[in-house]
Amino acid sequence: MRIAFDHQAFCLQKMGGISRYFCSLAVQLLWQGEHAGIFAPFYRNVYLRDVPADAVHGRAVRDYPPRLATLAVAANGWLAGPMMRHFSPDVVHETFFAKRRSGPIRRPHVLTVFDMISELLALDTPTPESALRKTAKYAAVARADHVICISETTRQDLIRLFDVPAHKVSVVHLGCDPASGDPGEIAPGAATGDRPYLLYIGLRGGYKNFATMLEGIAASERLKRVFDVVAFGGGAFTAQERALIYELGFSEGQVRHAGGDDREMSRLYRGASALVYPSRYEGFGLPPLEAMSYGCPVVASSAAAMPEVIGDAGEYFDPERPDSIAPAIERIVFSQERTDELIDLGRRRAALFTWKRCADETLGVYRALAPAAAGSQTAGVPR
Repeated sequence: MRIAFDHQAFCLQKMGGISRYFCSLAVQLLWQGEHAGIFAPFYRNVYLRDVPADAVHGRAVRDYPPRLATLAVAANGWLAGPMMRHFSPDVVHETFFAKRRSGPIRRPHVLTVFDMISELLALDTPTPESALRKTAKYAAVARADHVICISETTRQDLIRLFDVPAHKVSVVHLGCDPASGDPGEIAPGAATGDRPYLLYIGLRGGYKNFATMLEGIAASERLKRVFDVVAFGGGAFTAQERALIYELGFSEGQVRHAGGDDREMSRLYRGASALVYPSRYEGFGLPPLEAMSYGCPVVASSAAAMPEVIGDAGEYFDPERPDSIAPAIERIVFSQERTDELIDLGRRRAALFTWKRCADETLGVYRALAPAAAGSQTAGVPR
């Protein structure tokens, strides 16, 4: 099959989960013998360097001038149009949300929706529900021939909030990159110190619930006495976060921020006593899967897609109740038996979420939309 991915994710993001997903998907499809092409004439995405060069129709630029970034993305779309028509795809996969269709009009279009967080948050504001129907995301969903959601949680939210017919939406879970690096390698140094640590990954504001996690840990003198907290990514702590850490009674340097690349993150996973993932909402939740692949036990919120992804391979707590967080952590970190059990369950669970499976199921969606190109008729789009 000839599959075209449009320019959007690769021009909007230098790095990020959405563009990484599409690169991983494209690479898997190429390995399986499909003819996949990414059409981004002047892209700034670093992950495209890992995609075979003959599949990338465009060239890398360091970045766009800040004041011209929006114009640059639009120009990429205009330039990519003729390239995609010449490619003559069987299916076009739009990589983000735009008011207008990318690629040839008479070809089926697929869209991936990762979460409905902004729409759910909008429902808690004076913004009228009708405003959701005026967004680029709504327009993209409405015109797509089929929509892929990365979890059943996201699928149900999309159907409810955008009134999308259920038969138009399939669930295809993300893949998890296999653990990399030396299996014995852990993260020494300033980021981790000499004490055991609990790990937090990613952004920290709003629904990510980092402050509530700290409150929960601070409520346990036992945890505070034994463990540090390392927060990776998301930028340096804000003044408000530093004030909260002080007010909660953590000692100087006990809660630390760490940054770095994927190699540093993998070292932190390997060295942590547990990953704590307190988010109130996730469309999928990749860090718990990554942690499990590295043999790091997971303590997670029981909200949204987390149980769907983690299954029985983690300990859960109520993200709205700080007093439920410490007991869940303590059940792991003070029990070697439970730690060993979750490490084993976690590795098995993470092994189910491969990019090959993601590509196979996505290809099933493409083939159902363009059965002639697939070489066989298909009864319907898988769900």
